[in-house]
Amino acid sequence: MSLHRHNPAELAPPTGFSHAVTATGSHLVFLAGQTSLDRDGKVTGETLPEQFETALGNLLSALRHAGGSPADLARVTVYATDVADYRRHAPELGRIWRRLAGRDYPAMAVIGVVRLWDEQALVELDGFAVVD
Repeated sequence: MSLHRHNPAELAPPTGFSHAVTATGSHLVFLAGQTSLDRDGKVTGETLPEQFETALGNLLSALRHAGGSPADLARVTVYATDVADYRRHAPELGRIWRRLAGRDYPAMAVIGVVRLWDEQALVELDGFAVVD
């Protein structure tokens, strides 16, 4: 499996994402949206950073179970109920990302949503990976 991150000099320097990712590998892993649900299906965490950490952990757990690792992530989409709050917490969210997933960032987008499936959920992450 090979991922190559493309960050052209003519675009603004990426912070916490890559502008484009090309991938080769033997199979794709499509990751369903993950929120901060615990094993019992209850939303955990009161703050966006707390929920982000659990949601990312859940996403990475599903990826590992499918045979992948954080470095295999080609694309992640973050759905946030409050984009301004997400921006305020961006440095902390970046530290959480680096601790759990490392420094190889996938192509990413943050999309503001009115609400998520579970009303208490503040953030949801989905994505796909290319795994050898």
